Amino acid sequence: MANLEIYWSFRSPYSYLACDRLLAIKRDYDLDTDFRPVRPLALREPDFFSRGRKQFIPYLLKDVMREAERLGVAMALPNPDPICMDLASGKVDARQPYMDRIMPLGIAACAQGAGLEFAAAVARRIWTGVENWNEDAKLREAAVEAGLDLAGLDQWVADHPDEFAETLARNESAQLEHHWGVPLMVLDGEPFFGQDRIESLIWRLNQRGLRRD
Repeated sequence: MANLEIYWSFRSPYSYLACDRLLAIKRDYDLDTDFRPVRPLALREPDFFSRGRKQFIPYLLKDVMREAERLGVAMALPNPDPICMDLASGKVDARQPYMDRIMPLGIAACAQGAGLEFAAAVARRIWTGVENWNEDAKLREAAVEAGLDLAGLDQWVADHPDEFAETLARNESAQLEHHWGVPLMVLDGEPFFGQDRIESLIWRLNQRGLRRD
């Protein structure tokens, strides 16, 4: 069976924009889908935003809103931002309470076979401006939407502290074999980077005759 690896970040608006199409691919194609969450770029490369060009963030904000409109996907700025940082200077805080909460849950959801579904449900709350999306009540709703239970995810995290860290390290190492960005889809070793390459991925899937009847 063909294998599709998906590298994805909770803080990436482009990862969010890819969610519905990735879920459709998982549903409609004969694939072994391996969903692999990674930490946001701000944590993987803490100096990225402080050394970046000043045009980067203003352009990104305009582009993601335009892409959301083109795709018909609801979008608003997160409240709160999943990453604690000074947007003016690009300095990333040492403490990251929001990511410390949702990253282990994302890995736990993967262990239960619903990583993409849970990530998409959480992302819909983050990237449509749901206030205090990080509260347990909101995360519980997201878990139910993905067919999971928040208490069960928390229990998995408590029971597998080493497995969480090892899985995250393995995901980030494997990602860098192909690209540093997200969303990154790798079909049997062939990488497709960016939500704007999903159509190319679908073309390849159809070319290989992988669509379910």
